[in-house]
Amino acid sequence: MSCPDCDSPDRRQFLKTAALGAASAAIPAAFAKKIQPGTSEALAATLYKSLSDEQKSKVCFPFDNPLRAKVDANWQIVPQRIGQFFNADQQAMIGEIFRKLHNPDFVDKVLLHINDDGNGKGLANYSAALFGEPASGEFEFVLTGRHCTARCDGDSVAGAAFGGPIFYGHQAGGKFQESADHPNNVYWYQAKRANEVFQALSGKQREEALLGDPRSERQNETVALKPKGELAGLPVGSMSRDQRRLVENVLSDLLLPFRKADVDEAMRYIKGAGGVDALHMSFYKNLDIGNDGIWDVWQLESPNMVWYFRGFPHVHTWVNIRAKS
Repeated sequence: MSCPDCDSPDRRQFLKTAALGAASAAIPAAFAKKIQPGTSEALAATLYKSLSDEQKSKVCFPFDNPLRAKVDANWQIVPQRIGQFFNADQQAMIGEIFRKLHNPDFVDKVLLHINDDGNGKGLANYSAALFGEPASGEFEFVLTGRHCTARCDGDSVAGAAFGGPIFYGHQAGGKFQESADHPNNVYWYQAKRANEVFQALSGKQREEALLGDPRSERQNETVALKPKGELAGLPVGSMSRDQRRLVENVLSDLLLPFRKADVDEAMRYIKGAGGVDALHMSFYKNLDIGNDGIWDVWQLESPNMVWYFRGFPHVHTWVNIRAKS
């Protein structure tokens, strides 16, 4: 970000005080359980309160604006960039909102990808918008840019993990097409874990799991949910106990970057729809970098979930998890 002192003790104290103030003053008691002090949502409420009328006219929208639900691999939700449009304190709040959406043990890796994909400017080269109002119970902050669609909603979006579809990815090392081992890509570990599942499959299972062309990347169409009869790949429920345990490890690694509240909500919806046994797993041979049989493109899918990992030409990951209807 453009403010180098965002992580200083004084700045951290400011953010802590601001978040507490939002929780106690800006948020009615009816929503206190949804917007807890120190959370991304509390800081987003403080950010909203800090905006001038001119700023609100550019980056604030009604909650039902369709722009709120959009997801893409590389887009700006508004043309105003964080580093140019927001003042230093507002930039610090946005940085902390984004940090707190992630596992504190993983967030530095996420910020590395943001810096790489933000042309060395980090979040300053991204954009943010707010939908609804903190006091209404319908309020969401959305941050977008290259390889990022991130949200915080305080459960305003009923039945949607992460507040709606999200996207994350990384182009590491400056090369548009990464080499087969994806050096320094912060998310490649997820594909390595998924390939452990493939290696554990029998020949017949591999035939069912290994397909040709994956789904196309077409904004929200990419994460469209399908009925059970249209799911691709091998049913996880047909796997052995040991194989299913490997799929559970994949799911754990997929959720590792995110904050506990979002992980818990995602797992609640996954378990409510039948758990890992309800998932199908597929791998795609037509986009195999290096033709090494380590599948760069794969997915987990159910009628209530898509987690699509596209490691060609670099990592793109599309996520949509819903409560069972």
